[in-house]
Amino acid sequence: MTMADEDPPAETPIQRALRLKKEALDAKPKDPRGGRFQRERAAAAKSSSKSKPWMAR
Repeated sequence: MTMADEDPPAETPIQRALRLKKEALDAKPKDPRGGRFQRERAAAAKSSSKSKPWMAR
C-alpha cells in the first residue's frame, strides 16, 4: 500500500473533500495540447472578442 492510498490521520473533512475533488478533476480527460485544436480555440476566442473591445489586451 502506498502513501496516496491511505488517508492522513489529521485530515479534516474539508481537506478530505478538497483532495477528493482534485482527484476527480485529475481523472477527467484533458483537452489536447497544441496543434489544430489549440489554433481553432484561439481563433474562436479572437473572433468573438471583436464585439468586446474591453477584452483587448
